[in-house]
Amino acid sequence: MKKIFVLAVSVVLAVTMTSCGNRNAKSKSAEPATVEAVAEAVAALEVDAVLEGADALVDKEVEVEAICTHLCRHGATKMFLLGSDDTKTIRVEAAKLGAFDQKCANSIVKVRGIVREERIDESYLQQWEQMVGADHHGDGESGCSTEKAARGETGNTTAQRIADFRARIAAREKAEGKAYLSFYYIEALSYEVVEG
Repeated sequence: MKKIFVLAVSVVLAVTMTSCGNRNAKSKSAEPATVEAVAEAVAALEVDAVLEGADALVDKEVEVEAICTHLCRHGATKMFLLGSDDTKTIRVEAAKLGAFDQKCANSIVKVRGIVREERIDESYLQQWEQMVGADHHGDGESGCSTEKAARGETGNTTAQRIADFRARIAAREKAEGKAYLSFYYIEALSYEVVEG
């Protein structure tokens, strides 16, 4: 963070010095940048901050820097970034990028992308049940354990997972009047391995 602050202050000084040298310019200049504004534009967010402010960040571009703890084994189209502890994880989808490089795993990665919201409601759960089929009774383990942990899931089988979501939806509807669960993720626009 000190490096980012020093960089932000340097940028502000450079902007100030440049604007002082151009006092005779005929066009009106924008207001001078504040240190806070520059630092905000330069600094990557932490996972915790994205998760805490996710509702307000939906459909907005963010930059996040964190340790990639997991790449999905089905083509590395998803990665998971760790926050301050293992209960704070955010999924990043490769989207138009196709897939993430295997070098991301267990490395510090900087991702620029758009925050998206996935809602799970009763309609979603009914479609899931239909997709699984009537002859499937929820036996056996299902789902990526990393993604399940990121969403706070406790069930292992499909039937347990659906029942868990229904209970959580009912609790949220009673407490907040919202008959759905919100899960936030980042749709990647670019990424780089910062430290491996």
